[in-house]
Amino acid sequence: MDGESQQKPVSGALAINELIRRHKTAACALAASYISTFVGYPLDSLKSRLQTQRTRISVPKLAVQVYRDEGLIGFYRGFWIPLITISFVRAASMTIYDETKRTLHNNGMFARNNFIDVAASGGVGGALAGSVISFASAPFELVKIRRQLEYAIAASKGQHIVKPPSTPEAVRDIIRTNGRFGLWTGIRLHFLRDTMGTGLYFLEYDGMRHLMGRRQNGEQGPPPAWLPLPHGLIPFFCGSVCGVSSWALIYPLDVVKTKVQERRLADLPPRSVRETFKRMIRGPNPDAPQPIHVGVARIYRGLGVSATRSITTHGLLWTFFDIVAGYIDKLP
Repeated sequence: MDGESQQKPVSGALAINELIRRHKTAACALAASYISTFVGYPLDSLKSRLQTQRTRISVPKLAVQVYRDEGLIGFYRGFWIPLITISFVRAASMTIYDETKRTLHNNGMFARNNFIDVAASGGVGGALAGSVISFASAPFELVKIRRQLEYAIAASKGQHIVKPPSTPEAVRDIIRTNGRFGLWTGIRLHFLRDTMGTGLYFLEYDGMRHLMGRRQNGEQGPPPAWLPLPHGLIPFFCGSVCGVSSWALIYPLDVVKTKVQERRLADLPPRSVRETFKRMIRGPNPDAPQPIHVGVARIYRGLGVSATRSITTHGLLWTFFDIVAGYIDKLP
């Protein structure tokens, strides 16, 4: 009896280890995402506010203003939704991306161990993951934006916030203002952004990791002589570079998406994507258009803080992803 009672916990532990190994990608993504989301969320909150500011303001001044008006909680307003949902969305996204690559390779597509095939399979897997996940992530991101821009939306309505609404109250307000499918407001732009952005991101990441010496089995080999980085810094370096570059390319689309969603959330007359982009580039007065460089600067307002957030979150994401993966590989 004693032998049996001692054996059961061991067998149970082995079964759990086997389950974790079968879902290794999801387990790594979940663990890494919790850490990166917590670190990067204040910067994401500042990014959303910068995108919707009508007047130019520096990041430090905006941060001081948020802290003065809303306190420390202002930087983490709406945090619990992305902490829970983004982590699971990333886990699902990485699983789809990984399974898509495996299916392509098993069918002889992009199966060669060269830069073009490695990058292309990552791009296809990323684009498919981004398009599928966008339908699930759109409502959560809209609620996050609603929470982050509560004060700006209230000002657009001519209201003054005494006590910010809770997340359930924000959800009810979105549905009340925009109908039963209001949580999917801006879904077309969200779909386009996620498909393009995720595809580009994984294309860059897989291609760069290949150049950095990652083998086909996922293990990191010796880095190239022209960039002698320690093994532990390679995931952080690649994640940071790919996060910044892919985000910079789709940033104008994200700005337009946020502006379109803000108007809908504030119950203001809707503007088309073309009109929104035109007004941001040329200004609201067609008789006195602003210089194009001023509009471009406005489109890219907040890119600096977004770049800092991308460097931090994506660098940490892939660093901890590889750490957790190594730990899982060593499980009994």
